[in-house]
Amino acid sequence: MKQLILLQESIFQNSFVILLVFGIVAVFIFLYFFPIGLWITAVFSGVKVSLFRLVFMRIRRVPPQTIVLALITANKSGLNLTIDDLETHFLAGGNIQSVIKALISADKAGIALTFKQATAIDLAGRDVFEGVQVSVNPRVINTPNVSAVAKNGIQLIVKARVTVKANIAQLVGGAGEETILARVGEGIVTSIGSSASHQEVLENPDKISKLVLSKGLDAGTAFEILSIDIADIDVGENIGAKLQIDKAAADLKVAEARAEERRAMAVALEQEMKAKAQEARAKVIEAEAEIPRAIAEAFAKGNLGIMDYYKMQNMMSDTKMRESIAQPDNNKAE
Repeated sequence: MKQLILLQESIFQNSFVILLVFGIVAVFIFLYFFPIGLWITAVFSGVKVSLFRLVFMRIRRVPPQTIVLALITANKSGLNLTIDDLETHFLAGGNIQSVIKALISADKAGIALTFKQATAIDLAGRDVFEGVQVSVNPRVINTPNVSAVAKNGIQLIVKARVTVKANIAQLVGGAGEETILARVGEGIVTSIGSSASHQEVLENPDKISKLVLSKGLDAGTAFEILSIDIADIDVGENIGAKLQIDKAAADLKVAEARAEERRAMAVALEQEMKAKAQEARAKVIEAEAEIPRAIAEAFAKGNLGIMDYYKMQNMMSDTKMRESIAQPDNNKAE
């Protein structure tokens, strides 16, 4: 009997514990889908939102706390927003907190920014709150070293500081800082390149700023250029002299190549003339070889006598002697 009573008490205790656990879980589930505390906060903050609206937001996987707190902040700041606007922007993948902070900052600074513009900027991937901050507090962008050459061939290395503020109307679709830096660098190169000498640029560095600013470099960008200040100018190499040296070296190589070509042609012509001389000499030798045959034939036909032959030999000897007397240097060399 006593064991039966103990068993009943044990079963009762276990059932009580199970019911208590289920009760606690049910309370947590109820409070999760029915955020009563958040609803009370909204009511006392002057935000009209029903408890069932918060439940439906849970079902749509929209965090009610994020939406309600953002709406409370907006209403306290005087912004006329609805819970549908915030919930739609969240479901589209936007950053509610950034949009609300941007709208509040723009309203306090007197910048015309609507909720539609802010959400469009946010959904475009830009930080709308940062854009408003840059619009209120301009940013200084340091350009990298820009190398340019004046007309006298001297290289100048320039570093500039560009002060910009955000253009709210161009944040969607406008170019970023990289475009600003590229355009400023191009303007600096153009300004220095049109200068007669590097001394002119060193004497009037503000000439660069004025020329670059006059080009309207911020067109189509998300920024408005307020000023361009030349931070540093260094004198680099004499590019003009270097180019002239390189050109002279190239011309020298071309002249050497042409001279070598003429020398080769002359050598070839000389060899050709030597070949022709050898050919002519061979013809002479061939012709001289016919002389004894002709003499023999003349003897045979009786056209040449022995005395005529001796006279001809004497004449040839006299000719050789006269030639040797006329060229004494050649004789000595021989």
